[in-house]
Amino acid sequence: MTMDELQMIREAYGEPEPPTPRETTEARALLSDGRPRRRARLGRGLRIGLGAVAAGAAVAVAVTVTGTGAPAPPSRPAGQVDLGREAVLAAAAKAEEKGAAQPVGKYWFTDQVSGQSYIVRAATGDYAIVGAHSESFSWTGAKPGMGTALYGREIPSRPLTKQDAALWEKAGAPSKFRVWSNDHYYTYDRSTTEWDSEADARGGGRFVIPGTGREPLTLAEVQRLPEDPAALAEMFFKPSVLKDKERAGPLSRLATPRAKLGIAARLLEGTPLPPGVRAGLMRALAAQPGITAVGAATDPLGRPAVALVADDAPATVDGEFGAPPEERGTFRSRSELLFDKATGELLAEQRVLTEPGGAYRNREPGFVINYWAVRASGWTDSKPEPPAKPPF
Repeated sequence: MTMDELQMIREAYGEPEPPTPRETTEARALLSDGRPRRRARLGRGLRIGLGAVAAGAAVAVAVTVTGTGAPAPPSRPAGQVDLGREAVLAAAAKAEEKGAAQPVGKYWFTDQVSGQSYIVRAATGDYAIVGAHSESFSWTGAKPGMGTALYGREIPSRPLTKQDAALWEKAGAPSKFRVWSNDHYYTYDRSTTEWDSEADARGGGRFVIPGTGREPLTLAEVQRLPEDPAALAEMFFKPSVLKDKERAGPLSRLATPRAKLGIAARLLEGTPLPPGVRAGLMRALAAQPGITAVGAATDPLGRPAVALVADDAPATVDGEFGAPPEERGTFRSRSELLFDKATGELLAEQRVLTEPGGAYRNREPGFVINYWAVRASGWTDSKPEPPAKPPF
């Protein structure tokens, strides 16, 4: 990622701050042509860029992590109902209704968990783990001077599914996992860390909403954002045209289905959008070309969901960066945005396998390659505190 490319992202979406580790990863993905030579990874750094010191150990519990992974639904004859889309639109209506009943509080907070899947090559049988496993927590006061705070910690690596847990136990239940990660071997373990934090007692009252300009918005300005899906699509899914036309090529890739889904994810994950705006954004994304809906899915934390998914794309890993033979090959995957069926709240963003190959040649479609899940978010009148207990 060059500085010119990062500047292009800022100019297109009005990002006023340097990119976080995750944003840099997303930008690389958005600018790629769908044929990356090596697998992207979330890495050990948290979204908020906080360092952490290892302390103690936590017991990891394996849960079933399954995306949808099914091929996109075929075109339907005129008049036939798209049940997946209807389920997503119903969830959007529920989000609008539920949110309208919840008043704005004094503090906005969000608690998120992320992880990357890796394959452990064991003599007793290969199994998948979740590594680069981290949790981030942040809050912002509704008014200036109410403060802001960011927290981050690393949480234990763990077997991905119950089947992987059985193979892990068969291999002797090791506490460390040596895996191929991007372009080198890395060892993850089952340790956890204390929360690390950064705070600004003078902060608060300003919220970064990508696509609305270079300056953060006040809460009143956020509340006045449009609810109309067409207006939201124009605002968030059509980056402004750069004056330098020679750089417009990469910019056009920001209008791909995968890019639009990623933009919606970022908005819904960490910003206090009003319920009508959140519902409108869901409807706007559902109407975009290349975005399909799934009426039944499961998020990385095991919660039932409905999903909006972007068309899948191929990725190829070769030996250019030293990848061993078992990591090489081509696979296909797609991005998914998952919502709670009952409330319409955003649950997670994940990348799932659609066509096995490469490191995932022995995995089934639906295998979760990486994810970013919202553990909890919303408004509260009490100053938020990060949870003491890890999610796993």
